[in-house]
Amino acid sequence: METSLKKQYKIREASEEDLLTVMNINRICLPENYSYVFFETVLRSYPKSFLVAEVNERIAGYIMCRVERALSRFHRFKLCRVGHVISIAVLPEYRRAGIATALMEKAMEALKNVYGCSEIFLEVRVSNTPAINLYEKLGFIKIERIKNYYLDGEDAYLMARELI
Repeated sequence: METSLKKQYKIREASEEDLLTVMNINRICLPENYSYVFFETVLRSYPKSFLVAEVNERIAGYIMCRVERALSRFHRFKLCRVGHVISIAVLPEYRRAGIATALMEKAMEALKNVYGCSEIFLEVRVSNTPAINLYEKLGFIKIERIKNYYLDGEDAYLMARELI
C-alpha cells in the first residue's frame, strides 16, 4: 500500500447498514464465513468492539469481537471476562497501511474499558504468517496449536494476551 494512504483512514463502530459490506469483505478475504444473523447478533451484543475502518468513506476492513467468561490463560483457576476476536479482515488493496493494527488496538481498548475484559484471545491459521506477526507485535503469545481447527483441516494457533 502506498505510504500516502497511511493514517488516511478512520475507525468507527459498525452499524447495521455496514453489515452487507462487512460480509462481502469477509467473503473476499477469509475462507470462514458467517450468516447475516450471526454478524447482526454480534453487532447488537457488542457494538463497541465491532468496528470498521473507512478510507475515503469506503469500508476497507473490520474487526468483530465478543465477550466470554473463561478460565484465565495467564492466572491459574481464575474465571474472568475475555474478549474473543471472532474475525478481522482488511481488503487486499488497503493492507500494510496500519489498518489491522488500528482495528486491533481500538477493539482491545473497548474490550477492556467498556466490557471489563482482562484478556483477549483469537485463533489464527498456522500458515498466516503476516497475521501471526501482527498479533505478536501487539503482545499476543501462542498458547496452543489446535489440530484441524478449520474446515479444510488446517491447524490454528490459539493466541492471547492480557489487557493491562
